[in-house]
Amino acid sequence: MQWLVLGLIVFLGVHSVRIVAEDWRQQTIERVGPAAWKAGVSLLSALGLVLIVWGYAQARLTPVVLWTPPLGMRHAASLLTLIAFVLLVAAYVPGNAIKARLGHPMVLSVKLWAFAHLLANGTLADVLLFGGFLVWAVFDYRSARRRPSPTATGADGVDEADVDEAATEPRAGRLSATVAAVVVGVAAWAVFAFWAHGAWIGVRPFG
Repeated sequence: MQWLVLGLIVFLGVHSVRIVAEDWRQQTIERVGPAAWKAGVSLLSALGLVLIVWGYAQARLTPVVLWTPPLGMRHAASLLTLIAFVLLVAAYVPGNAIKARLGHPMVLSVKLWAFAHLLANGTLADVLLFGGFLVWAVFDYRSARRRPSPTATGADGVDEADVDEAATEPRAGRLSATVAAVVVGVAAWAVFAFWAHGAWIGVRPFG
């Protein structure tokens, strides 16, 4: 369990710098340069992710069960993760209405993904993993909405996961781009739900 906790601290800590220390972040980027900053963030993120995967896998071998969710929660979780996949894809499709109106679909996607897994799982490792990501996403979304336009701060392109997307998207998205985001999101969810989740994680959401 300690590796899972350490991984969460490293991964979420790296991605929380902009929430708690934006001035320091900007000063560091100016001092070392955007490329070096990105490289450092990427390396620490990769390390944190490896620790999370390893720690969660180890914790599943001897699970600490806090509660047993009702069977119906799986259906609710499936619906929420479907929406989460659409939001995730919408973050990368230029000019779609979802991104234009919500502003930060990737962070909202993490919120739904984490909340959905909390509904369907009741072990201590699940609470730490998905609860940690949910809390981070809540604070990151609030921080992102208060953030000025990246073109005004000069931060555009420095940290793609945190860029204020709302400031760079037209308020009315194109129908074709919106449909593409939804279709690709649903297709990606189907592949993951019916095959990849079982093959990679060892849990089949639909049996």
